[in-house]
Amino acid sequence: MDSNIIFNIHDEASFETVAFQTFQHQFENNNVYRSFCDLLYIHPSDITKIEDIPFLPIQFFKSHEIVSNRQPIQETFTSSGTTGSTPSKHHVTDISIYEESYQKGFEYFYGNIEDCIVLALLPNYLERKGSSLVYMVNDLIKRSKQAESGFYLHDLKALTEKLIQLDNTGKKVLLIGVSFALLDLIETTQFQLKNTIIMETGGMKGRRKELIRTELHQQLCEGFGVAEIHSEYGMTELLSQGYSKGNGIFKTPPWMKILTRDPEDALTIQTNGKSGGINVIDLANINSCAFIATQDLGKVHADNTFEIIGRFDHSDIRGCNLMVF
Repeated sequence: MDSNIIFNIHDEASFETVAFQTFQHQFENNNVYRSFCDLLYIHPSDITKIEDIPFLPIQFFKSHEIVSNRQPIQETFTSSGTTGSTPSKHHVTDISIYEESYQKGFEYFYGNIEDCIVLALLPNYLERKGSSLVYMVNDLIKRSKQAESGFYLHDLKALTEKLIQLDNTGKKVLLIGVSFALLDLIETTQFQLKNTIIMETGGMKGRRKELIRTELHQQLCEGFGVAEIHSEYGMTELLSQGYSKGNGIFKTPPWMKILTRDPEDALTIQTNGKSGGINVIDLANINSCAFIATQDLGKVHADNTFEIIGRFDHSDIRGCNLMVF
C-alpha cells in the first residue's frame, strides 16, 4: 500500500476507503492478524463497515511479532513496565511513516513546530531508548530549531528559570511531561504562566498516588497558573496520537479513529455515548496492525471526540511515567 494516501484523508468516506484497503492488506500479509481473523471466521468479504473489522487485542504485541510486510525492522519501540512484566514491542519497518504521522498530527492541532519552544520533562532520548514518546519529542525539539528547546528531567531549577524567562518574552512555549514530574515542579515553584501550554502524558504509574484526571488537572492548573491542561494520548503500539486542549476531551487526526466495544462482548462495537473498551484505528500502523483493542476504558461523543475514564481491572501497569525507573 502507498502510505501517502494515509495523510491525505480529509473526510469519513476517504477514511473508510483506506481502512478497508488497510484491512485487506493486513489480512493478507500479517500472519498473526490473519490467524486471529480466521479464529473469528471473519473474511474481508464479510466486512461492509469499519465496525465489522476485527480489532486485535493489544496483548498480542507482548507475545508476537506484529508485522504486515517483509521489510527489515528499522526501529523497535518497547513499552515501559514494572519489573518482571513483559513489555510490548512494536516493530517499525518504515520509521518515516511514524515521523510523518507525529509531525503532521502536531501541526494539525498546534501549528508549525518551528513557532514553538519545546521543553520536555521526560527522560533524555539517550537515557531511555525504545520509547516512541521520547523519539517523537526528541525529534520535535530538533525540528523546532529553537536553541531553548530541550530536555530538563534532572534539573528543575534550570527549567523553572527558563520557563519563567521564556513565558515573559511572549514566545509560544510547550512544556510536555509525565504527570509526576510536573507535580514535582510545581511543588518547588508556583507559576503564573501566560504564554505556555502545559501538556501531560500520563498518570503516576507508581511514583505518586494515583489521581483522577480532574484532580490532577486542578492541581496543575493552580500550580502553573493556567486555565487548561493539555494531554497527549498515545502508546507504544500506535504511530499516531490524540490530543486534548482541556477537560480531558481528546481529538484525533483524520487518519485515526476511536470506537468503543461492549465491556461484556469484545466483538460488539457500541454506538457513541456509551462507556466501553477503547478500540483504535490507526492507519499509520500500515506495517503492523491498524486495528487494536486497547485495555483503556472510555467514551466517544457524538462529535467523535473522546475521553479516557480508566482501565480494565487486572491489566498491566503501563505508561510513560515508568520510563524513568
